[in-house]
Amino acid sequence: MPLPTPLYTTAQVRALDRYAIGTLGVPDYTLMKRAGEAALRYLRTRWPTAHNIVIVCGGGNNGGDGYVLARFAQAAGLTATALAASPVDALRGAAQQACQDFRASGGRIQPFAAAHLQAGEVIVDALLGTGLFSAVRAEAAAVIHAMNASGRPVFALDVPSGLDADRGVALGSAVRATGTVCFIALKTGLFVGDGPDFAGNVFFDDLEIAAPATPEFRPRLERITESEVARALPPRARAANKGDFGRVLIVGSGAGMPGATRLAGEACLRVGAGLVTVAVAPDNVAAIACGRPELICHAVTHADDLADALEHADVVAVGPGLGRTGWARAVLERVFACGKPLVVDADALNLLSIAPRRRDDWILTPHPGEAGRLLGSSAQMVQQDRLAALDALLERYGGTVVLKGAGTLIATSGAIPGLCERGNPGMATAGAGDVLTGAIAGILAQCRDPACAARAGVWVHAMAGDSAARNGGERGLIASDIAHELRTWVNR
Repeated sequence: MPLPTPLYTTAQVRALDRYAIGTLGVPDYTLMKRAGEAALRYLRTRWPTAHNIVIVCGGGNNGGDGYVLARFAQAAGLTATALAASPVDALRGAAQQACQDFRASGGRIQPFAAAHLQAGEVIVDALLGTGLFSAVRAEAAAVIHAMNASGRPVFALDVPSGLDADRGVALGSAVRATGTVCFIALKTGLFVGDGPDFAGNVFFDDLEIAAPATPEFRPRLERITESEVARALPPRARAANKGDFGRVLIVGSGAGMPGATRLAGEACLRVGAGLVTVAVAPDNVAAIACGRPELICHAVTHADDLADALEHADVVAVGPGLGRTGWARAVLERVFACGKPLVVDADALNLLSIAPRRRDDWILTPHPGEAGRLLGSSAQMVQQDRLAALDALLERYGGTVVLKGAGTLIATSGAIPGLCERGNPGMATAGAGDVLTGAIAGILAQCRDPACAARAGVWVHAMAGDSAARNGGERGLIASDIAHELRTWVNR
């Protein structure tokens, strides 16, 4: 089953489970059997030659899913060994029934021991599932460590044990799965924070349950897809001219920092903006003009030198290479007063954190460090709960917020936040954020919708980074490689 776009919290998925049992009348053991059947199907798809399967079963419903999988695997002719990490006589409800049915079918259940893991070509993690909200206890942590150290691929049921299914952080210890099959609805924790590193390849089965269209089941996030670009950048009319695609002004590059606005400006052109001007400290003009002659360069000695450029701009991006000098502060205040739609990045965000304000027509693009400063916190605190940080930024500053990082998040008031799964570690390089700023500004100049521009800009930037990595590898990828690839992804 292809992955759906909506992502849900653990509480929502539990409510959906109760809805299936209580309202739709689906017995809980029926859901468990559907989960076991789906898990076996994806396991055999991912590891088609594996014959010996070891299933590590805990004491809750996740363990019950494991016992069902073990029974179905055995019936399919595989050698399935269940390792009980919790006493089987403590099982209750559907999990108890699953264990009994496995035993009745001739299944083998052994107390967990790390040595038994070596019998499996694939290890199934059915230890904890989503029922964890605090640090993993020592006994379970030892089991998790043994699975991670086994040298065998691990297939997790629903979520890797030990992973916070909402925040995507390890609760002390967590299974590093090669693949994860998620049931009923996709959990946010598989896609945010460190979740993707623990989940591996994500598979999905809804167990024949669909979320009703009620506020209770409004998705917490939605995965951004290529369709966002089509909405932001429809086909062009044959008689179009450059004035139809917006005039962008990029303000930044204090003394000695020409590269940042050059990268942002080039990205802006590459996504199709009609005219792009960079307003920079005077000593940067020659370097930018020589390197990218398509950019219009405007020297700014004093903030008032921006007046004409601001008047003619449709969109203004500010921050790349700006610095935090008196010149930078004066320039930023002039930009904030211009009344034009804004994209705010880099040092403009750092200066904003000192004197916070709120407006509805800007796009803020902080990385975790900048987000921490904007919230009076730290990058570490932001990364511990990226969704909470996103909500806090939107509440405090308004507009549209792009929280950069692995799994970039985009939020606008009243809309379901977006998540971009694309991108790669090679994009953790100087100037990549400047390229993103230019891409978003250039798309905004064409579609005039901040939320739409932010989502499309993040997606094409990530895809451009992936293209650049495919062409030469992640290590050594530079920001101009990303800018060069943007054109491909706005023309698909």
